[in-house]
Amino acid sequence: MTPWNLRDLDAALRAGWAADTCSPDDRADWRPDNPARGHCDITALLVHDLFGGALVVGEVHHGGVRRGHHWWNRLAGGVELDLTREQFGADEEVTGGQVVERPPGPTPRRWEEYLLLRRRVEERLGPLPQPA
Repeated sequence: MTPWNLRDLDAALRAGWAADTCSPDDRADWRPDNPARGHCDITALLVHDLFGGALVVGEVHHGGVRRGHHWWNRLAGGVELDLTREQFGADEEVTGGQVVERPPGPTPRRWEEYLLLRRRVEERLGPLPQPA
């Protein structure tokens, strides 16, 4: 296995994010100048594949109205890692943050997008460990 660091992972994820891996809920808002948009869930799952820890889910509010959810990671020692936080505009706020169990097996709604992003990351970094 070729060694890599968090910067390499971040670059591989950013290179892999695209309209075809964006959440259907966010696809209308996805743009090449904001590639993180709609990728929080599958990005957090890939980070979890590599580092374990916990998955965290919060609510996204726009103009005081709940618009959806945002996923990120809490690593060992309590360090929080959110590689898609920049997707939100100044008028959007992420609140809360509940630790959730990783969904068992494939997530039917986003499984294909997860696999596509995972393949793109592996093309840049080499084979990744299988999910726990």
